[in-house]
Amino acid sequence: MKRLLSTSASAATVLIRLMVGAVFLSEGLQKFLFPAGVGAARFAKIGFPSPEIVAPFVGCWEIVCGVLLILGFLTRFAAIPLIVVMLTAIATTKIPILLNDGFWKMAHEARTDWSMLLGLLFLLIVGAGQWSIDAMLCGGSEKKI
Repeated sequence: MKRLLSTSASAATVLIRLMVGAVFLSEGLQKFLFPAGVGAARFAKIGFPSPEIVAPFVGCWEIVCGVLLILGFLTRFAAIPLIVVMLTAIATTKIPILLNDGFWKMAHEARTDWSMLLGLLFLLIVGAGQWSIDAMLCGGSEKKI
Protein backbone atom coordinates (compact mmCIF):
# COMPACT_ATOMS: atom_id res chain seq x y z
CA MET A 1 0.00 0.00 0.00
CA LYS A 2 2.81 2.39 0.88
CA ARG A 3 4.26 1.90 -2.60
CA LEU A 4 0.97 3.00 -4.18
CA LEU A 5 0.80 6.12 -2.00
CA SER A 6 4.46 7.08 -2.29
CA THR A 7 5.42 9.98 -4.49
CA SER A 8 8.57 11.88 -5.24
CA ALA A 9 6.78 14.28 -7.55
CA SER A 10 7.21 18.00 -7.16
CA ALA A 11 5.04 19.97 -4.77
CA ALA A 12 3.81 21.79 -7.89
CA THR A 13 1.83 18.64 -8.71
CA VAL A 14 -0.81 20.13 -6.43
CA LEU A 15 -1.78 22.41 -9.33
CA ILE A 16 -2.65 19.43 -11.55
CA ARG A 17 -4.53 17.76 -8.67
CA LEU A 18 -6.54 20.91 -7.98
CA MET A 19 -7.40 21.44 -11.64
CA VAL A 20 -8.42 17.86 -12.39
CA GLY A 21 -10.11 17.30 -9.04
CA ALA A 22 -12.12 20.53 -9.22
CA VAL A 23 -13.40 19.74 -12.71
CA PHE A 24 -14.57 16.27 -11.65
CA LEU A 25 -16.11 17.56 -8.41
CA SER A 26 -18.00 20.21 -10.38
CA GLU A 27 -19.16 17.79 -13.08
CA GLY A 28 -20.30 15.25 -10.50
CA LEU A 29 -22.33 17.86 -8.62
CA GLN A 30 -23.88 19.10 -11.85
CA LYS A 31 -25.20 15.62 -12.65
CA PHE A 32 -27.44 16.06 -9.60
CA LEU A 33 -28.13 19.79 -9.92
CA PHE A 34 -28.97 19.73 -13.64
CA PRO A 35 -30.17 16.21 -14.53
CA ALA A 36 -31.82 17.38 -17.76
CA GLY A 37 -28.59 18.90 -19.08
CA VAL A 38 -25.75 16.73 -17.84
CA GLY A 39 -27.40 14.04 -15.74
CA ALA A 40 -29.83 11.24 -16.50
CA ALA A 41 -31.39 12.94 -19.55
CA ARG A 42 -27.98 13.34 -21.18
CA PHE A 43 -27.08 9.73 -20.42
CA ALA A 44 -30.40 8.65 -21.99
CA LYS A 45 -29.68 10.76 -25.09
CA ILE A 46 -26.27 9.10 -25.46
CA GLY A 47 -27.94 5.71 -25.21
CA PHE A 48 -26.93 4.40 -21.80
CA PRO A 49 -29.26 1.77 -20.35
CA SER A 50 -30.93 2.79 -17.05
CA PRO A 51 -29.68 6.38 -17.22
CA GLU A 52 -31.52 7.26 -13.99
CA ILE A 53 -29.16 4.84 -12.21
CA VAL A 54 -26.00 5.28 -14.28
CA ALA A 55 -25.84 9.10 -14.14
CA PRO A 56 -26.03 9.36 -10.33
CA PHE A 57 -23.58 6.45 -10.02
CA VAL A 58 -21.07 8.24 -12.26
CA GLY A 59 -21.78 11.54 -10.49
CA CYS A 60 -21.00 9.99 -7.10
CA TRP A 61 -17.71 8.59 -8.39
CA GLU A 62 -16.79 11.97 -9.86
CA ILE A 63 -17.54 13.76 -6.58
CA VAL A 64 -15.72 11.28 -4.33
CA CYS A 65 -12.70 10.85 -6.59
CA GLY A 66 -12.55 14.58 -7.32
CA VAL A 67 -12.35 15.34 -3.60
CA LEU A 68 -9.69 12.63 -3.14
CA LEU A 69 -7.61 14.21 -5.90
CA ILE A 70 -7.96 17.68 -4.40
CA LEU A 71 -6.80 16.35 -1.02
CA GLY A 72 -4.08 14.20 -2.53
CA PHE A 73 -5.42 11.17 -0.70
CA LEU A 74 -5.41 7.77 -2.43
CA THR A 75 -4.57 9.71 -5.59
CA ARG A 76 -3.62 6.78 -7.81
CA PHE A 77 -6.70 4.83 -6.73
CA ALA A 78 -8.95 7.84 -7.40
CA ALA A 79 -7.44 8.35 -10.86
CA ILE A 80 -8.38 4.87 -12.12
CA PRO A 81 -12.21 5.13 -12.11
CA LEU A 82 -11.96 8.66 -13.49
CA ILE A 83 -9.81 7.39 -16.37
CA VAL A 84 -12.60 4.91 -17.13
CA VAL A 85 -15.14 7.77 -17.00
CA MET A 86 -13.06 9.83 -19.44
CA LEU A 87 -12.47 6.95 -21.87
CA THR A 88 -16.21 6.24 -21.83
CA ALA A 89 -17.02 9.92 -22.40
CA ILE A 90 -14.63 10.08 -25.35
CA ALA A 91 -15.97 6.85 -26.85
CA THR A 92 -19.65 7.76 -26.46
CA THR A 93 -19.62 11.49 -27.20
CA LYS A 94 -16.48 12.45 -29.09
CA ILE A 95 -16.00 9.52 -31.46
CA PRO A 96 -19.49 10.11 -32.93
CA ILE A 97 -18.55 13.78 -33.50
CA LEU A 98 -15.37 12.65 -35.23
CA LEU A 99 -17.31 10.30 -37.50
CA ASN A 100 -20.10 12.79 -38.28
CA ASP A 101 -18.40 16.19 -38.27
CA GLY A 102 -14.71 15.52 -38.74
CA PHE A 103 -11.48 15.89 -36.81
CA TRP A 104 -11.48 19.63 -36.08
CA LYS A 105 -15.00 19.69 -34.64
CA MET A 106 -14.12 16.69 -32.48
CA ALA A 107 -10.81 18.27 -31.42
CA HIS A 108 -12.65 21.40 -30.31
CA GLU A 109 -15.35 19.51 -28.41
CA ALA A 110 -12.88 17.08 -26.80
CA ARG A 111 -10.31 19.55 -25.45
CA THR A 112 -11.45 19.21 -21.84
CA ASP A 113 -11.82 15.44 -22.11
CA TRP A 114 -8.25 15.02 -23.39
CA SER A 115 -6.89 17.45 -20.80
CA MET A 116 -8.61 15.58 -17.96
CA LEU A 117 -7.48 12.21 -19.32
CA LEU A 118 -3.85 13.33 -19.61
CA GLY A 119 -3.97 14.97 -16.16
CA LEU A 120 -5.29 11.72 -14.68
CA LEU A 121 -2.61 9.67 -16.42
CA PHE A 122 0.02 12.07 -15.07
CA LEU A 123 -1.30 11.64 -11.51
CA LEU A 124 -1.50 7.87 -11.93
CA ILE A 125 2.16 7.80 -12.95
CA VAL A 126 3.74 10.31 -10.54
CA GLY A 127 1.34 10.25 -7.61
CA ALA A 128 -0.01 13.14 -5.56
CA GLY A 129 3.19 15.12 -5.09
CA GLN A 130 4.79 16.40 -1.91
CA TRP A 131 1.90 18.62 -0.79
CA SER A 132 -0.57 15.80 -0.24
CA ILE A 133 -2.01 13.46 2.34
CA ASP A 134 -0.40 10.56 0.44
CA ALA A 135 3.06 12.11 0.95
CA MET A 136 2.36 12.75 4.65
CA LEU A 137 1.28 9.14 5.17
CA CYS A 138 4.44 7.89 3.49
CA GLY A 139 6.72 10.25 5.36
CA GLY A 140 7.49 12.25 2.23
CA SER A 141 9.88 14.93 3.34
CA GLU A 142 11.56 15.83 0.05
CA LYS A 143 10.77 19.42 -0.90
CA LYS A 144 10.68 19.68 -4.68
CA ILE A 145 9.10 22.66 -6.36
